[in-house]
Amino acid sequence: MKASELRALTVDELTRKEQDLRKELFNLRFQRATGEIENPMRIRAVRKDIARVLTVKTEKIRETAQ
Repeated sequence: MKASELRALTVDELTRKEQDLRKELFNLRFQRATGEIENPMRIRAVRKDIARVLTVKTEKIRETAQ
């Protein structure tokens, strides 16, 4: 997911996206623990997506505060 795509979303949509990504990360960690994970690199990608969402969300919140 690109940051430019995330900037088009609202703060509420970003919050929902973050929640979805965190659930996905939990499931991936669970799969890794049980040995069922198909693509272990997906964990890294999801973590980076969460960071992008949080960054854009912070930018939007600061933008509205000013």
